[in-house]
Amino acid sequence: MPRSSKPAPLQPVTSVGRLFALACLFVGFAALGTWAVYDQFAGQSLSFDMRLLHWSALLPIAVLLIIYFAADGLRLHFTLRALGECLPLKRIFSLVFINIFFSNITPMATGGGFAQMWYLQRHGVSLGVAGAATTIRTLLAVIFIFTLTPIFLLTSEVLRDQAVIGAIGGWLALLIVLYLGFFALVLLRTRWLIIPLSALFNAARKLHLIGSARHRRWQFKLRREMLRFARSFKHYIGGNRTDVLLSIAFTCIFLLALFSFPALLIASLDYDIDYLISVGLLVVTTFIMYFSPTPGASGISEGVFGSFFSTLLGVEHLVLVTISWRVLTIYLGMVVGLIMMQVEFGRQRDTQ
Repeated sequence: MPRSSKPAPLQPVTSVGRLFALACLFVGFAALGTWAVYDQFAGQSLSFDMRLLHWSALLPIAVLLIIYFAADGLRLHFTLRALGECLPLKRIFSLVFINIFFSNITPMATGGGFAQMWYLQRHGVSLGVAGAATTIRTLLAVIFIFTLTPIFLLTSEVLRDQAVIGAIGGWLALLIVLYLGFFALVLLRTRWLIIPLSALFNAARKLHLIGSARHRRWQFKLRREMLRFARSFKHYIGGNRTDVLLSIAFTCIFLLALFSFPALLIASLDYDIDYLISVGLLVVTTFIMYFSPTPGASGISEGVFGSFFSTLLGVEHLVLVTISWRVLTIYLGMVVGLIMMQVEFGRQRDTQ
């Protein structure tokens, strides 16, 4: 009987027990980071302000949330369209929340890529194309953030007065170069990565970590999917111009919505601050999150945010705004993503 040429699907990204353990790590680090803001920057002061529950605050927050999640889904939708794939929007928006969940329980703020690829492959997208789509989606955001970060660092007096920026400014510049260089290598010289990855599989075979049959199968899949990945990126560049431009446009809208949440919260509390200052502080905060080793940059993101915004907010509102920012941009999406992930696991068990 002839062997099917269809690649075997990826296995589930992780077990329920491991998901629970990673989620607990995320919650623990987030609690420590919030406590650090409370103890170090807010003078151990915390109070809730009912103005955040007034309709004049809730309505614009709800509108911004809709724009935030919709733009996140549409930037991936048009990236896939430029690559010649077209999934129903229902599947795309499920992936938005699944990505938020996994990227925040895995180390580094750019985690969760494997979960996205697993989900896309389950719905008919080849592994190489799925890898290209998620990488391009991330790269578009990275280009904007890494371009804006040096600009705000050089022009913002609030940032120049931050002790943490003075201490790590040189490292930030080095990280920008290394991060963009890595993406350039992945996208423009994909074939170069086959050699070290192939050597890694060879070493695993020699150490008897994998058998001969699995070694041959993995080597074949490695070359096939890496070449598909390279072709997919070229396909994106040469894809439908409207789809490419829309993927870039919705990336801009997504990031603008993301960076606007603190300004909206602060304005709801009747502070009068420069919108660009608030955006600049969050751009640099997000940049630092890309290199944080904790799951989803938890703990570090709260600490950096509290440090930066402590110069703009009264001590009684600093922890409140920090928590509200994380609830709106991360925690809410994580809860929805967890539910959708369990639905996907259930569907997979039903089909086995």
